[in-house]
Amino acid sequence: MNTNTAYVHGYLPREARRLCDQADTLAALLHAGTAYPAGSQVLEIGCGVGAQTVHLARNSPGARIVAVDRSEESLAQARAYVTEQEPEADVTWRTADLFHLPFEKAAFDHIFACFVLEHLRDPDRALAGLRRLLRPGGTLTVIEGDHGSVVFHPDSLHAHEVIGHQVRLQAAAGGNALLGRELQPLLTGAGFGNVVIRPRTVYADRTRPTLVNGFTRNTFIAMIESVRDDALGVGLTTAADWDRGITDLRRTAEGDGTFHYTFFKAVAVNPLS
Repeated sequence: MNTNTAYVHGYLPREARRLCDQADTLAALLHAGTAYPAGSQVLEIGCGVGAQTVHLARNSPGARIVAVDRSEESLAQARAYVTEQEPEADVTWRTADLFHLPFEKAAFDHIFACFVLEHLRDPDRALAGLRRLLRPGGTLTVIEGDHGSVVFHPDSLHAHEVIGHQVRLQAAAGGNALLGRELQPLLTGAGFGNVVIRPRTVYADRTRPTLVNGFTRNTFIAMIESVRDDALGVGLTTAADWDRGITDLRRTAEGDGTFHYTFFKAVAVNPLS
């Protein structure tokens, strides 16, 4: 990620657990259709603690993955996690800033970026740089969420407000929690061709307990809860209003609650000319 951009969710151990829980819960949804041939040179940017790297390696045995993150601490966690989960994976770990990647032009057959662009002040410039590293005819896969896609029952203005606080905090840090809806124009504007966007929807209710726990509680609500101190600290809300909103949000994971969220998965091609 850009060193000028703060990661609004923080780097505490609970965030690493949340990322891994999220990746495992959503693996079938987000990684379906993503598999690279043996011998392919694949770049994963913003790999963090390796939560998505595990699934990249699992779906593409024999691919040569270069996983990059700016945080040496995160890379150490990623190396240990992937070694434990996928000991045969061919992964090279590199510490680097997304805007200063130490690779030659057209060095990669494929590039994968999951939940990265949403944290950048200048995703257009990042995409232009990534296109330079991709061989002609190579593919870029980008996955992003969009907090504006949240729909739940029982509905609650107070719950929507705490989600809005997270969106505002991410924007203040230079990111965009609503980026999913912008992927098509972003990729097209960066010069990629054959841009295909596929919405990937998560819907959870009592008949899908794995998603209720893995996504509604442990991924989405946990993410919103993690910014409480920041929201209070900058005066976006009061403790009473925050607690009321979180209580209502948690209500969506109870027996008669439902929760819906849409991710956007884009696949684009670096044109041959």
